[in-house]
Amino acid sequence: MILYINSCVRHNSRTNKIAKALIDLIGKNDEIKEVKLSEENLLPLNEERLEYRTRLIEENNFDNRIFDYAKEFAKADTIVISAPFWDLSFPAILKTYFENIYVTGLVSVYDEKGQPKGLCKADKLYYVVTSGGPYVPDYSFDYVKSLAEDYLGIKETKLIKAEMLDVIGYDSKGIVEDTILNLKHIIKEKTTV
Repeated sequence: MILYINSCVRHNSRTNKIAKALIDLIGKNDEIKEVKLSEENLLPLNEERLEYRTRLIEENNFDNRIFDYAKEFAKADTIVISAPFWDLSFPAILKTYFENIYVTGLVSVYDEKGQPKGLCKADKLYYVVTSGGPYVPDYSFDYVKSLAEDYLGIKETKLIKAEMLDVIGYDSKGIVEDTILNLKHIIKEKTTV
């Protein structure tokens, strides 16, 4: 199953367009599950929700629906995240999603030395981003890559980007189309550290 985490809010999102083209390319015979974050009832953890969740985790009771996102994330074979680059990061709803899925016992555990060990099934996570100007991955892709590989057990995280889309003199439609045309090449590239 390909899990598509869509954090785009615009109807005609360029990021979503690229992500959908990617999913069409990699998901020919796979089940696709889209989670459109702007339509979900995701809330940041406050004290009451955190205490409730902690109690359920301590009781090893993962049947509650508050764990549905985490269970879905953990069992996905491939994960695609679409996240436009806003104000030097990704949309806040994506951080709220991560906060809701990071459940010890479902997506990660800690060994006897306190080191995280990921429990997620996915081998690959694709991070699709568009940026009006130059793309800076420090507080977006780099964060997601570290989370995925260091804490969730996902072996490879790939960046797919289209940048300079709102800079005068650049052909934004052409850049998006070129990115889509180059997807086959991008997904076959070896990831370098």
